[in-house]
Amino acid sequence: MTSDAKDLVTRLVRKVMVERRLEVVDEVYTPRLAPAARRWIEPFLVSFSDVEMRIVQLVQEDDVVVGRFACSGTHTGEWMGHPPTGRRFSEVAEVYFFRVSDGRITSAWGLEDTAERLRQLGLAGVEP
Repeated sequence: MTSDAKDLVTRLVRKVMVERRLEVVDEVYTPRLAPAARRWIEPFLVSFSDVEMRIVQLVQEDDVVVGRFACSGTHTGEWMGHPPTGRRFSEVAEVYFFRVSDGRITSAWGLEDTAERLRQLGLAGVEP
């Protein structure tokens, strides 16, 4: 497998997360996985209308790409039951693993520093 898998993840971040082109979800994920990806991505983009996702590092081994990202955004819509605060979070760490086959993402899972995002938004310890 060539760097095409890393290019695919880069496209996901740039086109979907930064440019907010949700139709690209259907192009980068398999038809089976695209609806689940959309169910996570779309509400996040609504909750944080100016999301910035910076690729810190992409590493590929065989058919797996691991991405380390830094995410920033302003809380302008409901998120996790919390009404918008208008506050901004910055450089929250995220790590995702993407398995790629035939030019599409076939599986993905990740870890996000949600506690830090909540802290920066002033929501740590606040019940929705």
